[in-house]
Amino acid sequence: MKESAQIHWVGDAKDVLSAFPQDVKGVFGYSLRRLQKGLLPDCDARRMESVGKGVWELKTADERTWYRVIYLTRIGDALYVLHAFEKDSRKTDRRDLEIVKFRLKTVLAQLKTAKEEGYGQEN
Repeated sequence: MKESAQIHWVGDAKDVLSAFPQDVKGVFGYSLRRLQKGLLPDCDARRMESVGKGVWELKTADERTWYRVIYLTRIGDALYVLHAFEKDSRKTDRRDLEIVKFRLKTVLAQLKTAKEEGYGQEN
């Protein structure tokens, strides 16, 4: 069995998720723990290929609104939580999509730099 992946929180994703209602935090927390272990999440999830390869959305709701956590699938021993937010319509707000795309680009650039630096040390 794979070792558990570390969760890397990007931007304010952890703070936003922490401010969600207790039941919502529980759903997302349990699903993220399952993802860390290489299992499927315990809530609804869907691919977000329009944002980027390997990007997924975790979804849940309460009587007040819909909640979302966007993450980048496991790369090596890490899982990247890119964004957490509330939404009040079926369509995801453009601003939230732009945040996810920017954070994804930043993470991928950091991974590329780390990989290049890692190869440089081996020679």
